[in-house]
Amino acid sequence: MTDLTDAHVLVVGATGGLGSAIARQLVRAGATLTISGRRVDVLQELADELGDAVKATVAVDVTLPGSPAQIIEGATADGRTLDGVVYAAGVVAFGPLSELDDDVLDELLLANFVAPVRLARAALSTLGKGAFLVHLSAIVAEAPTTGMAAYSASKAALTAFDTAVRGELRRSGVRVLDARPPHTETGLAGRPISGSAPRLPEGLQPDAVADRVVRAIIDDERDLGPAAFATGPDL
Repeated sequence: MTDLTDAHVLVVGATGGLGSAIARQLVRAGATLTISGRRVDVLQELADELGDAVKATVAVDVTLPGSPAQIIEGATADGRTLDGVVYAAGVVAFGPLSELDDDVLDELLLANFVAPVRLARAALSTLGKGAFLVHLSAIVAEAPTTGMAAYSASKAALTAFDTAVRGELRRSGVRVLDARPPHTETGLAGRPISGSAPRLPEGLQPDAVADRVVRAIIDDERDLGPAAFATGPDL
């Protein structure tokens, strides 16, 4: 069991629908936070809502090469250490391969795969025995979806990374949790960087997904596949 009381957890993507829900659940479990996201105003609103539980905010675009190191520096300023990192940032795109341009492909890979890998690397110096690293992947990592080939691949790459790096970090005592929830009503599908979302059944509620992720952290789980969540559509 992992006791989150007074644990210091970094939540990246805290301005998103799922990231903010996870941040709230972590605080309810007793954690203190550093929160990071691109939208300064939304980040500050969340910090104001969570009050003294937020020790620092870092407003950056995580896809820029130096940003992961900047986030870790902000989280560990004034001698703070980190007990966990949650990466809940990401983007989505829809459409066939024939309509996929290089800028969209680059952004998908940067936000969904490259940035969390860079962040994990930057965090290694501050994560000690008993710490955790959580990545929010998606059901498409194991069920690639037509019309979402590049998005599916970016999530599958992150899940593959987690599977491999989990073994590398076992000796240091850092736990890696890969979470692959079904489609969740975060609003992300309505803000694609390219294309338009197909007609989707109602997804899971962010609070329910966040609650399951935080319970997995507390229960020392290492893999949280779609079956671990309530039934929902495949996105």
